[in-house]
Amino acid sequence: MANQAVYSVWAIPPEDVGARCANLMTALRSEFGGPHFHPHITVVGAIKLTPEDAVTKLRSACQALRPFHVTVDRVAAGSFFYQCVYLLLRPDPHLLETSAHCCTHFGYTNSTPYMPHLSLLYGDLSDEEKRKAQERANAIDDTLGGLTFQITRLALYKTDTEDKTLKSWEKIAECTLTPN
Repeated sequence: MANQAVYSVWAIPPEDVGARCANLMTALRSEFGGPHFHPHITVVGAIKLTPEDAVTKLRSACQALRPFHVTVDRVAAGSFFYQCVYLLLRPDPHLLETSAHCCTHFGYTNSTPYMPHLSLLYGDLSDEEKRKAQERANAIDDTLGGLTFQITRLALYKTDTEDKTLKSWEKIAECTLTPN
């Protein structure tokens, strides 16, 4: 299958929250470096598929899904490039079920338990720098903890995880979740 690529499914925050996160991400990047990317919550991690298959799977997965709410727990830091500094989300059942449902549709198996989060900064930073970036994030926007917002859109992104510039990352398709 020559035309396979790596795809991920992202939950897209509403525009107001997206804009808030984007401002924070820009501020952190200007201080700590790192590539530009759009605010998102990964629902299905990187999986190799053909473009047609990926779009079909997204559409069929979305048919059974309804809009749901997510709540930010706090700004946290992780141990690798793609989880450098992020908003840790509460493991709300609806969010976990959405991820599990989509992973099943995509035939994706998580190597580690799903940890819902919205990344603010990608990079290989020292622990000291990560701590500073966390403090900076809280200083710029100290009302993120406890913030609840609704997810109504899931998007399919082409995400070559080898490309740490993220220049090749692009949105392929998007579905709007409809209430019952």
